[in-house]
Amino acid sequence: MPRAKTDSVRKTKAAEPPKRRRLTHDARKDMILQEAIKFFSEVGFDGGTRDLALRMGVKQPLLYRFFPSKEDLVKNVYDAVYIGRLRHNWGRLIVDRSLPLRERLIEFYDEYAEIMFQPEWIRIFLFSGLKGVDINRQYVPFMEENVLKRICEEIRHDNRLPSIEEVPITNQELAAFWVFHGGVFYYGVRREVYGVEVHTDVREFIQLAVDGLLAGYPAVARKVLESQIGTKNARGKSPRVDGDIGAVKVAAPRRRTERKKAGA
Repeated sequence: MPRAKTDSVRKTKAAEPPKRRRLTHDARKDMILQEAIKFFSEVGFDGGTRDLALRMGVKQPLLYRFFPSKEDLVKNVYDAVYIGRLRHNWGRLIVDRSLPLRERLIEFYDEYAEIMFQPEWIRIFLFSGLKGVDINRQYVPFMEENVLKRICEEIRHDNRLPSIEEVPITNQELAAFWVFHGGVFYYGVRREVYGVEVHTDVREFIQLAVDGLLAGYPAVARKVLESQIGTKNARGKSPRVDGDIGAVKVAAPRRRTERKKAGA
């Protein structure tokens, strides 16, 4: 075959577009979902499915073949970004008393930060709060029930405070714990949204934050529980702590002068 003709054949073959591999139903649905996550994290929930379709280079009706409405698409975004990223071993890790509490909390928040400190996670969370989408109203109670209350319970146990059977976790304890948990979240906001200096890497930050929590939170919990127990005593319902019956004594170290008087 003459050289010129060979070159022409090669150019023709090179110009032919590669055959597009047909995606399965599940693969295409996941592709749309991943693009929706990026889209909503950049423009917020005011962005419409028409704009999403244009961005993807497809027709809007195609989106509705997989997600019947924008609300359904947003729900799937929530499930993928939030519920889908929660690890099932977290509950077991938090309550594993064979490990020191400090070690458990550092490991948990290390994993939490690795998964949650992603730009799309944080931006979608903030956008949903501003827009009034249900994502925040679903996520916050879920975290309180499955994570925060469990940690509060473990802090009580570690400090020989009344169990949750004797005094359920109080609103005051949760409010105090949100100061810590919100601070961890805000580290991600400063790093991923504001793009400002965060002073330390995330590992060191979590260690510092957990040490601060364990140094200060038990005193707050003790004060709250003393108030709660006093109310119960006034009603003649005193919980039992450390084998004592009657007026509850929340465990606290004795001062040196008190030990000397007792002959210690």
